[in-house]
Amino acid sequence: MFLILLLLHGANAASKAPAGPKWQTLSGGPPQVIARGGFSGLFPDSSQFAYQFALSTSLPDVALFCDLQFSSDGMGFCKTGLTLDNSTTVSEVFPKMEKTYKVDGEEVHGWFSLDFTADQLIQNVTLIQNIFSRPSTFDGSMGMYALDDIVELRPPQIWLNVQYNAFFLEHKISTEDYILKLPKEYSLNYISSTEIDFLKSLGGKLKKSKTKLIFRFLNEDVIEPSTKKTYGDLLKDLKSIKVFAAGILVPKTYIWPLNKDQYLAPSTSLVKDAHALGLEVYASGFANDIATSYNYSYDPSAEYLQFIDNQDFSVDGVITDFPPTASGAVACLAHSKGNPLPPPGKDTRPLIITHNGASGVFPGSTDLAYEQAIKDGTDIIDCSVQMSKDGVAFCMHSVDLSAHTTAGTAFVSKSSTVHEIQNKSGVFAFSLSWSEIQTLKPDLFSPFAQAGLKRNPAAKNAGKILTLPQFLDMTKASNVTGILIEIEHASYLAKRGIGVVDAVFSTLTKAGYDKETKQQVYIQSDDSSVLSAFKTKFTTFKRVLNLEIDFSDASKPSLDDIKKFADGVRIHRSSVMQINGYFMTRFTDTVGTLQAANLTVFIGVLKNEFMNLGFDYFADPTVEIVTYSDAVMADGLVTDYPATAAHYFRSPCSDVSLNLSYSILPAQPGALVHLAAPGALAPAAGPAPMLEPKDVVDPPLPPVKAVITADAPAPTGAADNTTSAASSIAGNNLLWAGVVALLSLNFLH
Repeated sequence: MFLILLLLHGANAASKAPAGPKWQTLSGGPPQVIARGGFSGLFPDSSQFAYQFALSTSLPDVALFCDLQFSSDGMGFCKTGLTLDNSTTVSEVFPKMEKTYKVDGEEVHGWFSLDFTADQLIQNVTLIQNIFSRPSTFDGSMGMYALDDIVELRPPQIWLNVQYNAFFLEHKISTEDYILKLPKEYSLNYISSTEIDFLKSLGGKLKKSKTKLIFRFLNEDVIEPSTKKTYGDLLKDLKSIKVFAAGILVPKTYIWPLNKDQYLAPSTSLVKDAHALGLEVYASGFANDIATSYNYSYDPSAEYLQFIDNQDFSVDGVITDFPPTASGAVACLAHSKGNPLPPPGKDTRPLIITHNGASGVFPGSTDLAYEQAIKDGTDIIDCSVQMSKDGVAFCMHSVDLSAHTTAGTAFVSKSSTVHEIQNKSGVFAFSLSWSEIQTLKPDLFSPFAQAGLKRNPAAKNAGKILTLPQFLDMTKASNVTGILIEIEHASYLAKRGIGVVDAVFSTLTKAGYDKETKQQVYIQSDDSSVLSAFKTKFTTFKRVLNLEIDFSDASKPSLDDIKKFADGVRIHRSSVMQINGYFMTRFTDTVGTLQAANLTVFIGVLKNEFMNLGFDYFADPTVEIVTYSDAVMADGLVTDYPATAAHYFRSPCSDVSLNLSYSILPAQPGALVHLAAPGALAPAAGPAPMLEPKDVVDPPLPPVKAVITADAPAPTGAADNTTSAASSIAGNNLLWAGVVALLSLNFLH
């Protein structure tokens, strides 16, 4: 499987790309992608798989970054960090070999490579993942990698980083001698170091070499050992750096700093200043699975583009743990923001469908979320219709207003539990009048907030809740190609005297959508009776069955039943593929079966946060989009972040007919899981059940009872299933105890 994946990516990179736009790098060419420790965002840092995978999934000229360490007998190994215990099994194999050394004036405790011979390290020590959000599946299966091993891979470029020259020199190991004695075929394209004297000395002996010497800056308050000046002070004198170096390597915050609220501050003039002196600028610190600026909306490609595709400058290269994402940003997404979005279709791309507007950026179902989605290029804008107590239809993600508005605190006395809807208490739309709802503020919902991944805090309570007529006025004035109206809990609302179906009928008719020809109307519901009602009333509308259950295929009787009332279905991502321990094992037959029955298939909900993505997607939401578009062939993608999808479909890489040197490829189910060591994963669970008629057909809608006034009691059926907030406190305590466990499974749905 690994060789197949190598061939897929190798074939992908075999052809030549057409001439592209001029870059604002010093050379005028594309920025360099440098793979720190290989593909260290997926495999253990500086491991065989990490380096091989970086070569197979990145741009053809990717540079492999090796942090140089030494064994006691002078063999050069690639390993990030001076100590070995956090990223290898050395402490288990040699428990008594822990040492303390003084490094740059401070005592450092741990296991050091210079206390072991090369044979001890090669024959006994294996690598492990040292970042807990990354897969531990490959731990212990690969040994330490020497510089010699990297050379044998014949990479297009090698970047050697010398971080601790002074330390090794104190212990009679000369990095300079090691480099000068390397065979001529060990072509080093870049050598970086944090020590000025080392670069000056080495540069004097490599005058005829094409190797670029790069001065690496650490944090601004750290003291450089040669000059005894801080790196911040040295930054103010770039002319002195140009004397001995071809470029500089800086933390990315040197270029785009963040303010105290984690938003981007104005860029510094560093890149322009360095370029004016003839110095290249390389930025470090890029990874898909770390929280960065809220400006990027958890899209790692957006961060790369901020550094390589802004109006003022471009860095000359990026050092990253996820080289495929950086490669995609350079080869596909850069210079494509202004491109027209190709029309959706079977031969072009799926529909981009919002989930409460751009709800990853602004509170869902607000004017701001919808305006942002329209600006981002969405095709279909959605409204989940809720009903107030006095019969006003408005847009909101859930009938329970607690999570998405301030209702949980503003109307805590009206909290109740309605078991027909959910098994927890909430403040329900039908319990409040429209005038009461208008007093609420929207609340931007962050599904991964407990993991530290909040969404755009500056807009937490921004925006206005829209009535259904206001929503329709906005969409009519926009350039979207369609609208999607979602209706849930129609049967329960009818018992309360609220006719949501009739309200939507009436509002769409008054807005002229019964005669609309420019915008396609989709009606979505999990209730077959709701869709049947619209089939008889509005023949031009398309009806979508929302399937909340997971299934791996569909029986013919279930398909026959769906086609009686629906034109398509919306399914969860977990119905598209089989998962084992965050790894994909295979695509299910679900999409193919549904489409063979002439049903359109919408897949959702897509979210950018890396915790929502299986490992096969490389913590990159664009790879998930490509997978559903090119491999699964979905008809529509439902997303909290329509901008991410639109940006990819505007790029040349979304057009498979173009002759490109690099494209973003879909995930390959099974490719990673088959690299895992035996026993590293628990036995895979069986496939989800097959979809049957009982899963898709609902009882007829009950008649709408007389409208209940504010003083009237709830209907008999509803009262039996409703409890007050006080009686549900104990249950809520148990619910919160399971939140963390549930977060770990979110990527399935």
